[in-house]
Amino acid sequence: MRVEPGPIHGSLIVDVEPRGDARGTFARRYCVDELAEAGLRDTPVQWNYSDNARAGTLRGLHYQVAPHGDAKFVMCVVGEVFDVMVDMREGSPTYGRWHGETVTAANQRAVYVPEGCAHGYMALTDGAAVMYATYGRYAPDAERGVRWDDPGVGIVWPVPPTSVSEKDQRWADVVWARPIGSAEGAS
Repeated sequence: MRVEPGPIHGSLIVDVEPRGDARGTFARRYCVDELAEAGLRDTPVQWNYSDNARAGTLRGLHYQVAPHGDAKFVMCVVGEVFDVMVDMREGSPTYGRWHGETVTAANQRAVYVPEGCAHGYMALTDGAAVMYATYGRYAPDAERGVRWDDPGVGIVWPVPPTSVSEKDQRWADVVWARPIGSAEGAS
């Protein structure tokens, strides 16, 4: 595994180093020791799986407030997704900024989204599926969200969404505690 700091403070970008032979390939996708060396000290409490019938399906952007913060370790296991995080942590050096990564079953990239960051993704292919570990238990009263098209965040999605849940369309615009700089670009 190659573990690099991501552009959002505390985030990680994880790329695998597959080994292959005539049978196929093997790659370590999650290693507690290597992730701990990169600063990740928590242990997942739950693994979730989400699939999407159609390209353009957008899920999120969700997070939980303290004391029920919830970091995520996200990987795409079928197809392709555009994975996005928004730093909602006042005092963070990247507060108010967003970052997007194309995460695919083929590139096997994973993304660690730190606690206090809103997270969501858009399916770029029909049938795209995501597996993600959560590092906190779901607490409905602590759930918050950022609307996918909030002008104060300014996420640049690769294509317009074709499907967004009613709940995700109803999140209020973010009111930032202090002025923010320009948004992080997509990679």
